[in-house]
Amino acid sequence: MTATLAEHLSAAPFTLAMSSGFFGFFAHAGVLLALEECGLLPSRVGGASAGALVAGLWASGRAAAEIADELRRLRRDDFWDPGVGPGLLRGALFRRMLEETLRARDFERCRVPCFASVYDVLARRVEVETTGELAPALVASCAVPGLFHPVVSRGRLLVDGGVADRPGLRGVAPGERTLFHHLASRSPWRSERAMAVPRRQGMVSFVVHGLPRLGPFRLADGPAALSRARDATRQALRARVTEVIEI
Repeated sequence: MTATLAEHLSAAPFTLAMSSGFFGFFAHAGVLLALEECGLLPSRVGGASAGALVAGLWASGRAAAEIADELRRLRRDDFWDPGVGPGLLRGALFRRMLEETLRARDFERCRVPCFASVYDVLARRVEVETTGELAPALVASCAVPGLFHPVVSRGRLLVDGGVADRPGLRGVAPGERTLFHHLASRSPWRSERAMAVPRRQGMVSFVVHGLPRLGPFRLADGPAALSRARDATRQALRARVTEVIEI
């Protein structure tokens, strides 16, 4: 008999990887909250953009319930700092908020290994951050072009890792035992190939349908997305393991 997802995850250590997806961090937090409530804690976490943000907060020592509470209180004024430059927002408020929220300053001090995809503009390639300061790496991974100014870090000009690694899986080794939360997108600018649910040996991909579309002017629907993802994850944990689980 095929094991349930909960049985599969409890059988051995696993990596939790989470995709980019604009303000999809609410849904990622809901997934992580359900896993934590069931005692299914990943041994490694990471992703790109929204996925990297939630992964980094949790790896730094924040409980999923604390992350959920912080997101429920989030308001646009908390990160809205327009300024002249290659993007609408300077990102200074966002970085300050992260520095005040993170429990670990560096990747090396996280409770589990963590990774974050970023895009190096000048080198024109994705890089996976696993060492050094956590806050600037997370800000860079979330620096959506046009919305945030690029981040200068260690002599590099960095933007959102989802630019060239939308799934946020560059930091996951082939065959690594992984639960992957894929944020489905309805963006008309994304190709069908780019939106396809990734499939890999050793990986279970999980998709939650029916999430509200979020953005800086639609934060009020964030708690509903978090609750929907948490409930869907609880349901998925009772489902039989398949390559892709859709709820």
